[in-house]
Amino acid sequence: MSTTNPTFPLNAWYVAAWDAEVGRTLLARTICDKEMVFYRRLDGTAVALADACWHRLLPLSVGSLDGDEVVCGYHGLKFNDAGRCTHMPSQETLNPSACVHSFPVVERHRFVWVWPGDPSKADPSLIPDLGWFDDAAWAGDGRMTEVAADYRLVIDNLMDLTHETYVHASSIGNEALAEAPFEPSHGERTATITRWVLNEEAPAFWAAQLNKPGPVDRWQYIHFLAPATIVLDVGVAPAGTGAPEGDRSQGVSMWVVHIPTPSTENTCYYFWCHLRNYRVGEQGLTRRIMEAAVGILREDEDVIEAQQRAIDKNPGRDFNNLNIDAGSLWARRRINDMIAKENPQQIPAVSVE
Repeated sequence: MSTTNPTFPLNAWYVAAWDAEVGRTLLARTICDKEMVFYRRLDGTAVALADACWHRLLPLSVGSLDGDEVVCGYHGLKFNDAGRCTHMPSQETLNPSACVHSFPVVERHRFVWVWPGDPSKADPSLIPDLGWFDDAAWAGDGRMTEVAADYRLVIDNLMDLTHETYVHASSIGNEALAEAPFEPSHGERTATITRWVLNEEAPAFWAAQLNKPGPVDRWQYIHFLAPATIVLDVGVAPAGTGAPEGDRSQGVSMWVVHIPTPSTENTCYYFWCHLRNYRVGEQGLTRRIMEAAVGILREDEDVIEAQQRAIDKNPGRDFNNLNIDAGSLWARRRINDMIAKENPQQIPAVSVE
C-alpha cells in the first residue's frame, strides 16, 4: 500500500481530546502531523496552538501558563490564545512576526474538536451530531487509546463486523454473525452497513445485557461519516418481539461511538464510548461495560497494529477485497474524496466493484 499520497484531509473536524483531558495543564497532541498544545483559559474556553515557540522552536507544551497566556519554557516569551506574542525578554518592542498558529476549536458532545486545515473553512455545523452524549435517556462512558496504526485500519475494522466471529469469539462474536446477509449504502460523505441476525443464540456479552433466555434478533447499523466518525447502532431483542419491524421495546440498545483521529501517517488516537438506553442510573453497569469494552478493543488493537507492521514490511503490496469489505471501501472512497478536494490529481480511485 503506497504512502506517497496524503492519507487524511486537513479541512475537517477531528477529536483532539475528551473534555476532561483539557485543563490548566498544557496538553501536547499531534493531530494530522501537526504538533499542537491544548489548554483552557481562565474562563474555561479550550485553546489549541502550534506546539513550537516562534523563537527557538521549543515545544510550548513544556512551558507553563500565566493567566490565559502560554510562557515558553526556554526564554519566557508569552503567547496569547490567538497565538500572538505579548512579551519578549529584555526588549519593549515586539517583533510583529512573532506568533504561532492558533487552531479553531469547538467543544461539543464531551469532546474537544480541532480543525487542522484552513481556518476560514472551519464551520462548526460540520461537527458530527452525537446528541446521545447530551441526552439523559442514554448513559455510558469511554476512553482514548493510542494505536500504532493508520487510522483507516481502525475504520476498516469497524465497517466489517464479521471479524467479531473470530477476533471476539468469547464476547460479542458467534458463527451466525459471519454468515448473516448485509446491505451497504452510501452518500456524499457517508457509508452505511446494515445487518440483522435473526432467531439465533446471543453471544455472551449481549446475553448478559438482555438477561432473558432464548434466541434473539440482533441488529447492527454501522454509520460512517468522513473522515473519521463511526457510530454503531447495535442491540438485541428476544426473537419475534418486533425488533426488525421497528419495535425494540423488549430489547436493549447501544450507540457505540468510535472516532480514530489520525496523529501521524501510521499512528492514531482512538476515542470510543458505549452509550446505552437501559439501567441508565447504574454506574456499576457502566463500569462493567467499560471493562468489557477495554478487553474487546484491545483484541482489535492487537490485530490492527499487527496489520500495520505487516504493511510496513510489504510496502508494495495492495489489499485484496471480499464482499464483506464493501463498507470499508466506500468509507475510504469518501475519505479520498475529501483529500482530493485539497490535493487535486494526487488521489487514486478506489474500486468498490
